[in-house]
Amino acid sequence: MLSISPAVRIFVHALPTDMRKSFDGLYAIVQHAFAKDVFQGDYFVFLNRSRDRCKILFWDRDGLVVWAKRLERGSFQLPGGADAASLTVEVDSTTLAMILGGVDLHTGQRRKRYQAVAAADVCETISGKSSARRSE
Repeated sequence: MLSISPAVRIFVHALPTDMRKSFDGLYAIVQHAFAKDVFQGDYFVFLNRSRDRCKILFWDRDGLVVWAKRLERGSFQLPGGADAASLTVEVDSTTLAMILGGVDLHTGQRRKRYQAVAAADVCETISGKSSARRSE
């Protein structure tokens, strides 16, 4: 997870982004769609059309950083507040943490996400045995 200072400005791109883009492609979007300078230390968040992938571009003292996350299940929630003319939404660090952590921004409830299966459960499923049978 990212550790973000509350003083950092965070901008979410309201349009879907091609996740094949990396440093240069995302930097070009920041310059044109956001009309911002990435070297100021702001964070720029990009989601794909299905919102199961997220990339964050930011400057880290001596170079650009691209942080990426792919969900196995569920989707990221796009924050509200973008008007028709705006391509970006500014959010605070708490809202970004909620988006990345799978918390619904309206209700505060957890959104559907992938749940890892315990290794013991996988072994039982494969072998067809239950823990009750082993204790007999």
